[in-house]
Order: sequence, then C-alpha cells, then structure tokens
Amino acid sequence: MTPSNDSTNSRSSVLQNYRALPLGILGRSIAVSGLVLLLFYAFLSKSQDNPFSDSVNLPFHFQWPADSSSTSVHNTTMESPTNISHIGFIVISSLNSWRWRKAYIESWWRPNVTRGYVFMDKEPTQEFLPWPATSPPFQVNADITKLRVFPRIANPLQVRMFHSLLDMYRVGDKDLRWLIMCDDDSVMFVDNLVEVLGKYDHTKYQYIGGISECVKSNADFSFDMGFGGAGYAVSYPFAQAISTKLDDCIERYPYLWVSDHMAQSCFADLGIALSIEKGIHQIDLHGDISGFLSSHPQSPLLTLHHFDTIDPIFPKMDKFEAIRHIMKAAKVDQSRLAQQTICYQRESNWSFSVSWGYSAHIYENIIPRSILRRPLETFKPWERNAPAPFFMFNTRWAFNNSCEAPHVFFFESIEHNPENGQVLTTYVRAAPRNLPPCSASGNHSADSISKIRVLSQATTRKTAAVIECCDVNYKAETNSTDIKIRSCLKDEVIA
Repeated sequence: MTPSNDSTNSRSSVLQNYRALPLGILGRSIAVSGLVLLLFYAFLSKSQDNPFSDSVNLPFHFQWPADSSSTSVHNTTMESPTNISHIGFIVISSLNSWRWRKAYIESWWRPNVTRGYVFMDKEPTQEFLPWPATSPPFQVNADITKLRVFPRIANPLQVRMFHSLLDMYRVGDKDLRWLIMCDDDSVMFVDNLVEVLGKYDHTKYQYIGGISECVKSNADFSFDMGFGGAGYAVSYPFAQAISTKLDDCIERYPYLWVSDHMAQSCFADLGIALSIEKGIHQIDLHGDISGFLSSHPQSPLLTLHHFDTIDPIFPKMDKFEAIRHIMKAAKVDQSRLAQQTICYQRESNWSFSVSWGYSAHIYENIIPRSILRRPLETFKPWERNAPAPFFMFNTRWAFNNSCEAPHVFFFESIEHNPENGQVLTTYVRAAPRNLPPCSASGNHSADSISKIRVLSQATTRKTAAVIECCDVNYKAETNSTDIKIRSCLKDEVIA
C-alpha cells in the first residue's frame, strides 16, 4: 500500500522537530522513555494476572527461587566434599512397630555421628523411656487431622509418612545438604550413601531413589517413583522449596494410597524427575534372596528393605543376627560390600564368583561372566500371582545340574591388618551340594573344599561400576582355596 501524503507530511514534521532539539535534551528524553518502558515491563512480568506466566501451566501456583545456589539454604560450596554430617535421616516408625524393629535401625545408626530422627505417630510411653542413646532421637509427627483435606484422605497413615518430610524440615537442623526418607525396617550403608550423594550437586533440586525389583510393583505405581522403604533422598534446597507446597500436594492427591506415590506425583508436578541409583533396594521379594545378593550389580550397595518378609540373609541366624553379621564387613570396606568379582581356575575347570562380605560360589565348569552376573532365582516375586515377567532384571534358574549348580559358601569372618591395609574375609560352606561332579569338565569335584579365603586391599576403595579381577590359589591337598582380588590388567581377558 502506498502511504498517503498526510501521513508522510506528519512523519516529516516529527523528524524536523527532533532535529531541532538540542542533543542533551534529546538524550534525556530517550533515557526517561526507556526507563518508563522498563518499569512497565517489570510490572507486567511480576503481575499474578500475567497470562504468559509459566506458573499458569502448573496444577497449583509454584515459583522457584531464581537461582537455587543463591538462596540461604546452606553456606557450603561444591569445593567442600559431602560428608556424613550433611545427611539428615527421616526414619518413619510408630510405637507399635518400633518395639521390634529398632534393631534394624540401630544396626547402622552411629550415635553422635549420623543425624536425623525417628518420626513417631505419638509420644513414646513409659516402656520406651528413657530413650536409648543407641537409637536416633525421636520426633512426633504433626497432627494431620488438622489438615483441611483430612476427611477426604484415603490412607492417613501414608499421608503422615509423606508429611514427615515437612516435619523434618521444620525441625530446622543446620548445614544439611540431603534428607533421606526410609522405613524402620530399612538398613542404610552410610559410607556408600555419602560417596554416591557426593557426586550430585546438592545445591540443585534433586530426587534420588530406586524402583522396585518387580515389574508388577512398578506398574501399579510408577516406573519413575522412588520407593520409600528402600529410601529416597532429596536435596535440602528442594526440601526448602516444597516446604510451603507439601500440604497443597496432599490436597491435590488425597486419594493416593501410598506415600511414595504421593511424593512422586507432587515432585513430578513441580518438574523434578527421579534419578535412579541401582544400589537402593526395595526388596519386593519373598524367601531366600541370597541369589540376588550374590550377583549384585556393579553399583555401591546403598540400602536394603523388607527384612520382615524375607528369610534371614545368612543361614543359621535370625534376621537381626544376620544384619549385624553383614555389618562386620560393612564397617571395614563398604565400597566392596556385595560387589561381585569373578575369576577362573582353569586347571580344574572351575569358575569362582565372590560377593565380597556376603558369599562365594564355586561352579564345576567354566561359565561366562555374562551368565554369572545374572542372579540365581532363589527368591519369589512380591505378588505370587503376578503375570510374567516378574523381575526388572534377568535371572537364571537354580537347576540341580552338576555343571550349573554352585557350591555355596557364606561370609564367616573378617580380619583387617592396618599396617598393610589388607583385609582377609573367610567364607565357609553352607551345606553339602549333594550332586555328582560335573562330568563335562573332567570330573574335578569341589566337594572337598570347606573354606574360601579372599584377600583384598582396604586402603583402595573400589570405584563404582569398575570390575575387579582376582587370582585363585588352589592346592588339591588342602580343603581351602585362596583368592586375591586385584585391579584388572590392561587388555586382560576376564571371561
């Protein structure tokens, strides 16, 4: 379209008037106009009625701090490594369960070292007092019956558990970087937790946990949910950020039956996804989990749960004795605990699989590493009538086949020489295998072996996800075998 003469003359007149202004006045006019526009834009962006605000897309209004690292959440920096004092544990319990579950917690709790609280449903009665120093101090949960949404809550117990996150934050403990939720039948491997959490940026919003071992459990809730019994961690800045919105989450999801599902739904609404750590274990299994622990993934063992629903993890012990027993190895070297090392004794055609601090297996056959890394299916799924596939990992059947069934040995003792940093763990035979020798590998029976001794170096922590190698020293005239764990050589054939 051709501009009209009137409009052309008008623009010319304005330009002539600006040219007539002195440069100083012109500059001040432009500066004032720019300032007015800037203030007007700022007003619009702060307005709650701004139709372009990001918060309008959320199910409820939530505004993140502009920069989490600039908030007053903590005074530490990333140059300061995470240590045990930076973690606050939130142990969910009740008077009914604490009576017989506190032994689980006391197996890993370190008085005056670990930080956190047991959150109870009510004040402890006289039978619990005086409160022992071997247990975490207790807190009583806030009264959730005062919540506006309480009449519509489907499962008040689970809401109390979720609300413990807010209750812990309100305690106001200083200089924490992480909060870890867990149940009163959860066992934590604290040194490994410190190391793994240390690789995350605690100044950012973090949600770290593990999923179930069973497909059905994950399908029922979410494949992106941290199961709270196994334990999940949130960074302290994230806990601070959700502290004013947690009750809103409960109002939005009163119908959810499980606290972990409510937490995951809330966190997802706020844009935070789960970071999965393979060493966090819900143990949604039944029966004998020795096959699972004997082929643990190459990730630090962080937590174990559901000890009430499984067999004792060591034979001839009750559940509490078995936990205290594995803690003997955990106190010396958690980095190798339950980490699988595989090596071979070619002269006898034997394969050795060592789950450090837990078990050792001898197979009368040379079996590839890729197969031995699959857990023996000694356990049952959480829901016995669930359709296959049952598990989130591959397994192998525990056949009564001489060439595939292992001779099984369990951790008996540990010796630590502080002068040279060497650690000697001993494993003894659980029971006779009661099978003939494997004829396919030359009838070299391992029946006579009653003990396996494993030498490792405690001064060198095992690096996560790095496979170690080992050497076997077997003398036919003895009833024992010695294994030395070492770093793998460059280009070493390990299978």
